[in-house]
Formats: sequence, structure tokens, C-alpha cells
Amino acid sequence: MENNYYELKLQINPEMEDIISEIFFENFECDGGENAAADQRSFMTYHCDGIVLAEETYKDLEMVSTTEGTLRVFLHSSNGGTLEDLQYDVENLLDISRIEFLSRGLSEDDLGSWEFTLEEKQNEDWSKKWKEQWDVTHVTDKIAVVPDWIEYKPKKDEIIIKLEPGCAFGTGTHQTTQLCMKALEKYMRKGDKVADIGMGSGILSILAKKLGASYVYGCDTDETVIDVAKENAVKNHVECKFELGSADKITDKFDFVVANILHFVLAEIMPDLKNIMKEGALMSLSGILYEKRQMVIDAYEKAGLELVEEIQQDQWTSFVVKRID
Repeated sequence: MENNYYELKLQINPEMEDIISEIFFENFECDGGENAAADQRSFMTYHCDGIVLAEETYKDLEMVSTTEGTLRVFLHSSNGGTLEDLQYDVENLLDISRIEFLSRGLSEDDLGSWEFTLEEKQNEDWSKKWKEQWDVTHVTDKIAVVPDWIEYKPKKDEIIIKLEPGCAFGTGTHQTTQLCMKALEKYMRKGDKVADIGMGSGILSILAKKLGASYVYGCDTDETVIDVAKENAVKNHVECKFELGSADKITDKFDFVVANILHFVLAEIMPDLKNIMKEGALMSLSGILYEKRQMVIDAYEKAGLELVEEIQQDQWTSFVVKRID
């Protein structure tokens, strides 16, 4: 069926919806970038056009139904791939990703079942429906994230970040991103040099610049987000430096570091994160499920970093730590 799309419905632990969404944004590229599969096949045949998280229905101000725990992923083929081809690729991708997550410390319960259905459907304006899921996110009294297509008049002295949620993780709606934004607002000083490790959409870098940072550097190991972050910076009229890379390759030192990454990655790279901090510098660590917090605590204590504050939001937690040597 020409110009049709595929709808994937995946059963997940809703606490992990953004993390699991990233699997599809990274491996089913919007621009056809290459990613390795288990064999010589490539997931680049298909493109991820958008993801819908939980949809809720209300009656008389009470929620009567929800799709929480079901991730809806919209895909299309760039070169005539079939439903059977996509089924094969999705199964491979999920198998590879699940093994990786389990090997890094997540449990079966953390991930959910990952049972899925895949249907080919007649084309419709799914993008309009996807956009309906987004609204202005008021992170704090002074910070709001506004999707591109929404007209919004800011309050006095309110910082507005305009983004188009899409093929980059970190749209400002997830708790882990908001925790870093709150830490930046509270602890970053005007004139600070800021590093954003795993910057995704660039939202934290953009906020740092709008809060008065003198210089902002962001890096990510996913090459597909670099151009997105650059476009978002231009859209928000700020200047940031974004490039493909990781903390271990950085030689500069910073006054403030933000790292919104999975807990097991934070634990692995903690020495590299410390190395890019000036003496007395602060760092916001996020992306941590509360039940996994001890792994990160052990890592920053081993690195000799001092806890300034732990900030929680729902089932997620974050740490602001200080380099004292």
C-alpha cells in the first residue's frame, strides 16, 4: 500500500517510556543514518516519524481510561520495505537493546514485557495527533518549554525555550530533564562555563545560555542529534558549541556540568566527568531511577565528589555534587 505507515504498539514499564523511546529515535533514523544490526541488515530502511506516549480520556474531570504502559511508534519505509521485513528488524532491535539494558544493571521489571504488535495502516495525519499530545511545560515558575506550533505569551521575566519534539531525546517534558533544569536555575552562576554531556536536543545547553552562562559546550555520542541541537540553539537565539563526542575526549574545564544519562552510564564515566570540572565546580547528575540511586552515589563518592543536594521528582532522582579537590 503506497504511502502507508506502520504502527508499532509496545508494552513497556511506563517509568521507562522516554528511555525506550530513544531506541527507536536512534535506530530508525529520520534522516536515514546508518546503525549496525545483528547481521548485515540495517534499520535505516525504516524511519521513525514520531512516538505517542500515554493517552488519557477524561469524563467529568475524572480519568476513565489510559494507554499508560503502551508505547505507540509510527514508522514508514523509505524504499518499499514490507511488514515482514519490519517485523524482523524490530525483533532484532528489541533483542539487542534488551540484552544491553540488562547487562548494564536494569531488571526485567524495569523494562516491562516488550511484547509488541505491528500493523500497516492507511496514511492519515498521524503527526497532527502526535502534536496534540504536547503542551507548554512549566518546569518552574520562571522556565517554560514551548513546542514550536503553540502560541504562548510568556509571563514577566519567564524564560521560554522553543523546541519541536522529534528525533532527539530531551524535550523538557521528562522528569530527568526537568531535574537538571531546576539544578541549573538554582546553582548555575552568571558567567559560568557550562558543559552538557549527552545533550540530546540541546535543551539544557540552551537554558544555561539563557540563564547567563558565558560559554556552553554540548556533546553527544548520537550523531543524529547534533544538527537538531544546533537548529534549536538558533531557534532560541543563543550560541552554543555542539559536537559529536564524549566526556573522556574533553580537555577543557568547566564551572558547571550537566549529565542527564542512564544511571549505569553515569557510574561508568564518573572519573571523566570529574576531570572536566574545575576545583569548586558543580555538576547535576540525572537520569536516575530512585531505586538505582546507590550505584551513582557509590560512583561520585569514589570519585571524591561531595553531595550538595539530592532533588527528586516522581520516581526519578538527581544529585548536585561539587568537586572539592
